[in-house]
Amino acid sequence: MTIHFRHIDSPLGPLTVSTRDEGLLALEFPRDAWFLPRDGWREGDHPLLRRAQAQLDEYFAGARRAFELPLAPQGTPFQRLVWFALADIPYGQTTSYARLAARLGRPTATRAVGAANGRNPLGIILPCHRVIGANGALTGFSGGLAAKQFLLRLEGALPGAAPGDLFGNDAGATRGRG
Repeated sequence: MTIHFRHIDSPLGPLTVSTRDEGLLALEFPRDAWFLPRDGWREGDHPLLRRAQAQLDEYFAGARRAFELPLAPQGTPFQRLVWFALADIPYGQTTSYARLAARLGRPTATRAVGAANGRNPLGIILPCHRVIGANGALTGFSGGLAAKQFLLRLEGALPGAAPGDLFGNDAGATRGRG
């Protein structure tokens, strides 16, 4: 089955979004810690890619707090359990790995939850950036800690002014489409 993808301009740099007909597979950051294999990928247009781009544009403009897209991330049952639980973390709020593990009914699985969180292929859409250390520290993020900080500030979860983009551009500026 063909995987369609496109690059989307964002304040974080170009994001790569991929999909199959049944749902989005991944959203990759320009400085991502890992990437999906590209076998069978085809760059181009797909209705889900257009919807994802529109909703991401709204998110970065401050007009969207949750995503309404069909998702089909590939992972183990435990990883998928963790990833879909991320969608329940409210916009503008954070939780810890330990609290997320407890909410999943697995209070001793903090490290496993952290590992699954770190392999989330749909960052932003499944908001793994909202998970922080128990002491409030920003911990690992596949797109880099600067991106995590940017996203949390955008949502108002960190003190400080809302950011422009990582490259000093105005967050509300019109951006080209990938």
